[in-house]
Amino acid sequence: MTDPAPNPDIALRDAGLRVTESRRAVFAALAAHPHASAEALYAAVADELPKASRQSVYNALHDFADAALVRRIEPAGQPMLFELRVDDNHHHLVCTSCGRVEDVDCAVGAAPCLHPSDDRGFRIASAEVTYWGLCADCAAETAA
Repeated sequence: MTDPAPNPDIALRDAGLRVTESRRAVFAALAAHPHASAEALYAAVADELPKASRQSVYNALHDFADAALVRRIEPAGQPMLFELRVDDNHHHLVCTSCGRVEDVDCAVGAAPCLHPSDDRGFRIASAEVTYWGLCADCAAETAA
């Protein structure tokens, strides 16, 4: 069972952001479409809020990132993606065929999950791992 989507008004206020119709719509779109690009979120918001501008979506995402409400994901060869899951140190599976992105829990143990062979004096706070391969659907198509 998945966790219910957070209440946008509460999340925005808790992050110190003013609640606006546009921010509320972007937050709701993110809850419905994890790992979405700004353009995909704009398309989702435009369906619900026709007067929203592309710039208002980009501004909301920037504000959300600054307030640590969203996590930016930058898979190579794809547009920047956004997700609301920011409260843990999880990783991602990315399909090299269709671009599908899925969350995967920590690779080993507690954050930062992976420990480098030489940290070169860094105090590691988190680790990002991206697993690349074929999703089950694309693997099945390839096998067929």
